Amino acid sequence: MKYTLGLDVGSTYTKALIVDDKYNIITRVMQPTGSRLNHVTQKITDEVLEKAGFKMADISYTITTGYGRHQVPFRDLQITDLTATAHGALFLFPGTRTVLDIGGQTMKASRIDEKARVVTFRLNDKCAAGTGAFLEKTVRYMNYETKDIGNLLNLSKAAVPISGVCAVFAESEVISHLSEGVPPEDIMYGAIMSLTNRSTQLLKRIKAEPEFTLVGGILRWEKMTQGVREILGSGVNVPENDMPQFIAALGCAILGHVRLQKLAAEKLVTA
Repeated sequence: MKYTLGLDVGSTYTKALIVDDKYNIITRVMQPTGSRLNHVTQKITDEVLEKAGFKMADISYTITTGYGRHQVPFRDLQITDLTATAHGALFLFPGTRTVLDIGGQTMKASRIDEKARVVTFRLNDKCAAGTGAFLEKTVRYMNYETKDIGNLLNLSKAAVPISGVCAVFAESEVISHLSEGVPPEDIMYGAIMSLTNRSTQLLKRIKAEPEFTLVGGILRWEKMTQGVREILGSGVNVPENDMPQFIAALGCAILGHVRLQKLAAEKLVTA
């Protein structure tokens, strides 16, 4: 049995995931990235290996992605997060043709083909108002923590509009709503809907086609999925439980086995 390790060193969280050669997920772990990339990648690798009952020698191939993918000295290969996410999404949902990835610092929309090749893509990484960071700032303004976002959304009855085109203006709207006595849960829902509207605009720019697959940490809140589904007027795929955050790491691990198969084939040809 051969095992591969996928590492997604993201700006907010680092994810590690191990897959066997039958494409079963053995285990996965996640930690905040922080500023010491070498430290967190080694720490999370040690943790995922311990959780699986493995040693590093049991891992046949390691692929990294994310903004810190260059900072992993024991990697065999590094790939872009667009490529990793495309392969992870297509593995779980073979009909995927459009991927929307909303993370802590960026929002990405990509159109892919049946082989997980990225046909076209657009990024919204110039302003925090289009990313998960805006939600975290919003909840902190209201004296809550990120872990409280889900509960706030569940309590909301109606979203208040937040239309600012940049984080500074959007934050001003949040402060204004608070001063007017608007319930925090409705402000939180408004922030989610603002993010939803931005994401669907990004999808239009790439001429998105069904099937749609939604990934990224923000998708752990059902209100976000509901908003995108309503605007698109179409069914969307969302991985279960915490898997929306592990799609890029999964894509790396899957590609690790593809790479091993290719290397084995090349060895046979030259033998």
